[in-house]
Amino acid sequence: MKKTAIVTGASKGIGWALSKTLLEHDFEVIGTSRSGVIPIEHEQFYPMQLDVTNRESIKDFTNSLKALDKPIDLLVNNAGVGPDLRSPLPDEISFDATFNVNVKGTVMLTESVIELVKKGGMLINVSSKMGSLSNCKRSGATAYRMSKSALNMYTKILTNRYKGIYKIASIHPGWVKTTIAPDNIEHATSTPEESAAKMMDFMQRDFKHGVYWDVESNRELDW
Repeated sequence: MKKTAIVTGASKGIGWALSKTLLEHDFEVIGTSRSGVIPIEHEQFYPMQLDVTNRESIKDFTNSLKALDKPIDLLVNNAGVGPDLRSPLPDEISFDATFNVNVKGTVMLTESVIELVKKGGMLINVSSKMGSLSNCKRSGATAYRMSKSALNMYTKILTNRYKGIYKIASIHPGWVKTTIAPDNIEHATSTPEESAAKMMDFMQRDFKHGVYWDVESNRELDW
């Protein structure tokens, strides 16, 4: 029986590349974006509209999942924003936008669909090593760093709640050439495809439940 994965934020970047990689590994993939338009043509790919900042959108998405009647093997919370990644100080607009997607939206979506993930399935939160309290040595990107720290706490909460039921992890996907920051395309060290391949390798392992993992350096991170 084919496995089924949900990947949020699948229209571009890491989410797009990971969706393609999962399809290559014979997964059925439910990919989400705010518009519902995703540039992937595959008989096992199901594009769906989802805005994680909108309560009704989450409700509609959850109902659509139930109608599909496909037990979920993998949930990848990939959707994220970083409008203050190059900002030295926080501002209210970018702070709200960041937390609405990276924290509140991710939590509310997960709580809505977690019951559809079958026992033994996986939940992966795409975090960042920028969310590590132990490794924080810079003062910019306040909202982004704080949002990823909050996401890591949610990973720990889920780890405690679902021990013996799901495999759960926070992962740092590397510094990836995406449009999340203005200079990432030029200066980042990994392509989305390279990051997705490393994420796939991690998910295929018997990884430790509740781990915070850097797929770029292939090591566990300090919280």
